[in-house]
Amino acid sequence: MTQAPPVLSYISPRRPGDARNAVDEAIVSRQSIRQFLPRAVPRETIAHVLEVASRAPSGTNTQPWKVYVLQGASRDVLVEKVCQAHDALYANPALAAEYKEEYDYYPEKWVSPYIDRRRENGWGLYGLLGITKGDKDKMHAQHHRNFQLFDAPVGLMFTLDRVMGRGSLVDYGMFMQNLMVAARGLGLHTCPQAAWNGFSRIILPHIGAGEGEMLVCGMALGYADETALVNTFRTPRVPAAEFTTWLD
Repeated sequence: MTQAPPVLSYISPRRPGDARNAVDEAIVSRQSIRQFLPRAVPRETIAHVLEVASRAPSGTNTQPWKVYVLQGASRDVLVEKVCQAHDALYANPALAAEYKEEYDYYPEKWVSPYIDRRRENGWGLYGLLGITKGDKDKMHAQHHRNFQLFDAPVGLMFTLDRVMGRGSLVDYGMFMQNLMVAARGLGLHTCPQAAWNGFSRIILPHIGAGEGEMLVCGMALGYADETALVNTFRTPRVPAAEFTTWLD
C-alpha cells in the first residue's frame, strides 16, 4: 500500500472562471433543508435542472428515472392526503400493514457503525429542536414536516418501472445527485425524502403513475429559509481516509 495523497481543503478558495471550484462548492453546500421559503420556483428553472440531471450515467444508457413535478393544487392536495394518513397511522399503529414500502431502503437489522451514525443524526437534529427522548408527540410532529414538504413550493416524486433490476437504483442515485447539485448551482436547495415511500398507495394514483411503476422516493425543492434554526443542522461526514483503501 502507498501513502494517501494530502487531503484537500473542504472548500477551496473560489477563483473567477474556475469551474472545478464551482462544482465543489455546489456539492459541499448541498444539505437537506427542512424549512423552505414560500417563494415560487419558475417552471423553466425546474425544467433546466431536470435537463442537466438527465446527463447522469446509467447501465447501458437505460435512463430508468421517471419524475413527477407537483406544484400548486396538485402539491397541496397530495400533502393533505398523506398528512391525514400519517396522523391516522400515529393514532392507530395497526394501520401500518396498509402502508408498506416496495423495497427495503434500510436494513432489517441495524449494526455498527451504521446504527451509530443513524442515532447521531437523529439526536443531533432532535437536540437542536429541543425534542427529548421519549417525546413521541414532538417526534411525530417533526416527522410530519416531511409530508408538508417542509413548506417547499415544489415536490418531486421519483418512480421506477418494477421490471428493472436493483442496479437501476444505483443509476437513480446518480441522477438525483445531479439534480441536487444542479439545483444548488441556481441557488436552490433540496431535501431527498425516503419518508414518502410508505405512502405509495396514496401517491402513485395521485400522480397518475402507471401500474408497473414503484415509488423510489420524494424530494422537496425550493429556496431555503436561511433564518430557520433547523437549517443550521449539518450532518458530519466520515473522513475519506476512513473508507478508502489505497492499493498499488
